[in-house]
Amino acid sequence: MNTDMKLKINSTDSSYTEKIGEQIGAKLKGGELIELASDLGGGKTTFTRGLARGAGSRDIVSSPTFTISNVYEGSGLTINHFDFYRLSQPGLIVNELSELINDRTQVIIVEWAGLVENILPKNRLVVEILHSSENSRIISITFTQKLKYLVEGLK
Repeated sequence: MNTDMKLKINSTDSSYTEKIGEQIGAKLKGGELIELASDLGGGKTTFTRGLARGAGSRDIVSSPTFTISNVYEGSGLTINHFDFYRLSQPGLIVNELSELINDRTQVIIVEWAGLVENILPKNRLVVEILHSSENSRIISITFTQKLKYLVEGLK
């Protein structure tokens, strides 16, 4: 991935992880792709819940592990949340993902992105959530210059 910047944030609990997502969600314009990485139960859905709320969605956010994808309606944009954890081959879902990547009214969140790495744009936000203790997380955000606006002011 062609990245040039990294930001690390200490999250002391799940509500703070959600708040970071909300701050990023409030800055979404459409057309962004966000890759989420963490262990199972690491905080990806918590982060996404905040992101969707920040983007103006009132939808209930849940993990798409068993459904493969969930869609949340925000203020003027649609958030498509994909989880490839249970798949060994991307199948037809890769076609849907490819179409959405070029749609400026969509925001895409991808979990377990290795399966579709070859179609993902290099210009994306990568949010890695690492356990630092039972409730604390280190949120490591890698981003390109073009996506710097999403992380400006985060703390």
